[in-house]
Amino acid sequence: MKIPLNLLSRLLFILCLFSSTFVIAEETPLLLHAARVFDGNNMRTNTSVLISNGKIARIDSRDALKNTASKVIDLGDATILAGFIELHAHLDFQHIPADTVLRHGITTLRDVGGSVHQPYGGDGSLRVLTSGQIITAPDGYPIPNMGADNIAIPVASEAQARQTVRDLINGGAVIIKIALEPGNEAGAPWSSGHHHAHAKPPHAMPLLSEAIVRAIVDEAHQHSRKVTAHLAESKGVKLAVNAGVDEWAHIPCDAIPEPLLKKAAAQRVKIVTTFDTLSKCSGAAHNAHIWSALGGEFLYGAEIAHPDIPWGIDAQELNLMMHLANMKPLEVLRTVTSKAGQYLNIPLLGTLQVGAPADLIAVRGDATQNFKLLEYPDLVMSGGKMVVNYFDK
Repeated sequence: MKIPLNLLSRLLFILCLFSSTFVIAEETPLLLHAARVFDGNNMRTNTSVLISNGKIARIDSRDALKNTASKVIDLGDATILAGFIELHAHLDFQHIPADTVLRHGITTLRDVGGSVHQPYGGDGSLRVLTSGQIITAPDGYPIPNMGADNIAIPVASEAQARQTVRDLINGGAVIIKIALEPGNEAGAPWSSGHHHAHAKPPHAMPLLSEAIVRAIVDEAHQHSRKVTAHLAESKGVKLAVNAGVDEWAHIPCDAIPEPLLKKAAAQRVKIVTTFDTLSKCSGAAHNAHIWSALGGEFLYGAEIAHPDIPWGIDAQELNLMMHLANMKPLEVLRTVTSKAGQYLNIPLLGTLQVGAPADLIAVRGDATQNFKLLEYPDLVMSGGKMVVNYFDK
C-alpha cells in the first residue's frame, strides 16, 4: 500500500520532532573526580561521582568509573559534598534572592514564615519548602514587630487554629510554625527592634493557650506534619513541652532550667541551631551545652535573612556547632546534609547515593579543616545542572 506523499511528510516531521525532543532531554553523563568526596555520611578518598539525568548514577573508585562518561571534570585537591540544607530561613519575607543562596552552597531551603507554596525548585534552582505564615495569638509575635501582612496568622480558638493548619497544609506547608514569644529577651535580634520599622513590642506579647497549641499539634500530626515553635524563654518552652511540639525553631535565647530541657529531650524534640543569629543571647551557649550533654538532637539552621547572616552557607554556624554542641567536623556535615534530608522525609536528599538528586557542591582543599571555604563554593550543581563552576577558570 502506497502512503500519500503529504502524509509521509507529516509522519517524518513528527518522527524528527520526537527524536529531537528525546535528544534534548537526554543529558550527557558527567564524571567528577576529587581528592575527597563527602557522600552525606562519610568522607571518602579515591572516589568519583557519576551524574546522569539529574541524579547520582554511581559513586565508586576512580578506576572503576573509567570510561563511563565522555565528559569528565577532575577537580584535583578538592572536596565534593552533598548540597547543604538550610532549615530556618526567611527568603520570602525579606526578599532574599534564591539564586544568591544557591550559588553560595545551599541547595535546599525551608522558608519558615511567609507565603505558603507547594515545594518547588531543585532542577537548576534552589529547592524551596515552606511553612507558610506563623500561627500566633491575636497581637502576638511577630505582629507587634513586623505587622501581620503575609508573615503571621492570629488565631483565637481551637477551631480556628485547626482550620488554619488545614489551610496551610492544603497550600503546600511541609511544617507548621507557631510563635510562643513574649518578647524582650536580652540579646534576641527580634526583641531589639533595630532592623524593623514597626514599634517596639510591649513588655510581654500574648501567647497562644496550651489548649490551642495542643489543637495545632494534633491537627498537624493528623496530616503527617510536624510543628516548629519560635520560642526563646521558659514560658514558651513550657508551653511547647506540655503541648508536644516537635521542633524548636531556635536554640532558646534565655537560659532554660535543666528539668525542662530534660523533658524536651525525652520527647525527642529537635532544636534548630541558629547559634550565630543568637550569639548575643546570654543563655544560648548554656542551653546548647546542656542539650548536647542530654543527648538532645540538633538540626542546622542559620536563619538566612538576619542582617549578619550570610545568604548561603554560614561557616560561623558550622564552627559554633562544633564548639557549643560538641560535634566533630563530620558530624556537623552530616547534620547539614543527610540528617536534614531524612528529617524532611525526602528520600536520599542530602546524600550522594545512587538515585539521589544530583545536588552537590565542591571547594578547593579539605572542607573539614576550614569551614570558611564552604561559604564560597567553587562548584554548585542542582538536579545535575551546573550553577557555578570556577574550576574551569
